[in-house]
Amino acid sequence: MGADQLMAGNSQRRGRSAGAGKKTATAGTGGKNRRSLAGRGATPPATARPHHPAYKKAKAAAARQDNRARVQRRNEEAPELLLGRNPVLEALRAAIPATALYVVTGDTTRGGTDERIAESVQLAADRGLPLLEVGKAEFDRMSNGALHQGIGLMVPPYEYAHPDDLLDIARDSGRPPLVVALDGITDPRNLGAIIRSAAAFDAHGVVVPERRSVGMTGSAWRTSAGAAARLQVARATNLARALGSYQDAGLQTIGLAADGDMSIHAYDGFTDPIALVVGAEGAGLSRLVRERCDVVLSIPITKDTESLNVSVAASIALFAAATARRG
Repeated sequence: MGADQLMAGNSQRRGRSAGAGKKTATAGTGGKNRRSLAGRGATPPATARPHHPAYKKAKAAAARQDNRARVQRRNEEAPELLLGRNPVLEALRAAIPATALYVVTGDTTRGGTDERIAESVQLAADRGLPLLEVGKAEFDRMSNGALHQGIGLMVPPYEYAHPDDLLDIARDSGRPPLVVALDGITDPRNLGAIIRSAAAFDAHGVVVPERRSVGMTGSAWRTSAGAAARLQVARATNLARALGSYQDAGLQTIGLAADGDMSIHAYDGFTDPIALVVGAEGAGLSRLVRERCDVVLSIPITKDTESLNVSVAASIALFAAATARRG
């Protein structure tokens, strides 16, 4: 074999070795690589990407919120000190469960002992409740500085009804059901005010969710001015599911929101069985609860006013329902 042939052979071998395993350019892939070239969709938000700082921050915030809800539920399961002359008297008149009546020693008003305190003491004595006299400084400490008007009633943890119990109450009343469902109300004063309005306008009860919502605290009792002793409050494990149950029972679920489907003045179904759904302070109706509403109504207000207080909005809607039913 000549040198020229040997060199050519070596050159051929080197060419084959260098090109081995190497992809060569082609005219087209025939669609084989189309999937690898396709996009992967929209980029998930930062809070949904586990390795992003925003995800960890959102997760920590959710954990703190769950912890606050657990603490709130534990507090609601403890005995409550109901304060104020009207709330205490209304509660005693309604014979709600109680363990003791506290009266500040020497608490008087102009002209002698207040009649409401005197009647409360008499009602407590008739029921055999312990009457405990305490000094003002001690009672201030017991009430954490809240306005107590010299009297307080120790009540056990509130016994919530089941949401279906409100339908039984409506059935026994002979009137179409009118139930108020509260989607995440966190201020006990708003809860108490709504309970007071619900009682005033012949509602059959109020439903609150178990989580991320205030319950029947002493402040809620006080703001209700005793109406909570006459109106049943139910607690739902899942509010959206409870509303679905009401729909199955024939109730129309009516939400309240500033961007509602129609004005409250245009709605003509208040005489039907209804569940009035009120959203949380600021946040309004949650997505799942709003999806459960058959209709969402708005309350017309002036453009200069951003929104109504949630308890005021509930009162307006309840008044509209009561007016339609009585008229």
